[in-house]
Amino acid sequence: MSRPVTLFSGQWADLPFETFCAKVKSFGYDGIEIACWGDHMDVKRAATDPKYVEEKKAILAKHGLKAWALGAHLSGQCVGDLWDPRLDGFAPAECKGKSEKIREWAIQEMKYTARAAKNMGCKVVTGFMGSAVWKYWYSFPQTTTAMTDEAFAESVRLWSPIFDEFDACGVKFALEVHPTEIAYDFYTAERLLSEFKQRPTLGFNFDPSHLIWQGMKPHLFVRDFAKKIFHVHMKDAAVTLDGRAGILGSHLEFGDNRRGWNFRSLGHGDVDFENIIRELNAAGYTGPLSVEWEDSGMEREFGAREALAFVRRVDFSPSNIAFDAAMQK
Repeated sequence: MSRPVTLFSGQWADLPFETFCAKVKSFGYDGIEIACWGDHMDVKRAATDPKYVEEKKAILAKHGLKAWALGAHLSGQCVGDLWDPRLDGFAPAECKGKSEKIREWAIQEMKYTARAAKNMGCKVVTGFMGSAVWKYWYSFPQTTTAMTDEAFAESVRLWSPIFDEFDACGVKFALEVHPTEIAYDFYTAERLLSEFKQRPTLGFNFDPSHLIWQGMKPHLFVRDFAKKIFHVHMKDAAVTLDGRAGILGSHLEFGDNRRGWNFRSLGHGDVDFENIIRELNAAGYTGPLSVEWEDSGMEREFGAREALAFVRRVDFSPSNIAFDAAMQK
């Protein structure tokens, strides 16, 4: 199947946008999932300044690249999270330390993102939603049912006006199901869709790397939410429990070999990509396969090239014949 293969720019936002585009073209990718940070995408400008949009499109065209999605993970996180000092790293200087100011900025930023996506010709925004209850995931001190109910209700209150803007722009939002989000596994994802009454705007950015270390079988997520898979991240992770490390990471930095799990370059972890491709085929998914390259133990340009070759190799088309049909003749 000729699904386009893109590279998410989030882990490359230290590079100027045009420098990154030149590299992506040299690697052989079809396009970019553009992160809305660094100088890769200023969503306010893209929402309000046609000249800025044309400049971005011209850079993509110069390098023979396309963009199918924008990534708004940082501002999205600030919409739903309860404030702590880590959010200050995502917010403008004038908002730092001010929880309501950060949230106000983030809500407006997400509305700009919907408009920016429309102006860039992108039909999907990937990202996070944050969570008012994630920090209470372990129920001691006790997390009550009422606290969880209120957290989901808060997500609906905060995000419904944002999704109204997405609807006005004809853009869908694909939540990356991920620890720290209001939906981080099967049951929380199922509940989130229910709380939003199966709103067509809201679906998922499927990323198996965040599911595999939780003990899930990622391909079953695709099967169960087939109609809600709006975008796909190709990303791997390896579980390396050795009797000392736990699955929670032990407050060791990513890449530390003592951790119980780490993100790995594609094909170097435990994700079963063949079954994922089979389920994507069954779901009729024809959108991009976006490499989110993240492996602290490998040089990233080598890894980006190797990851592209891996995706090209594993992405096969479904059968177009019924093999037992000949028996009926």
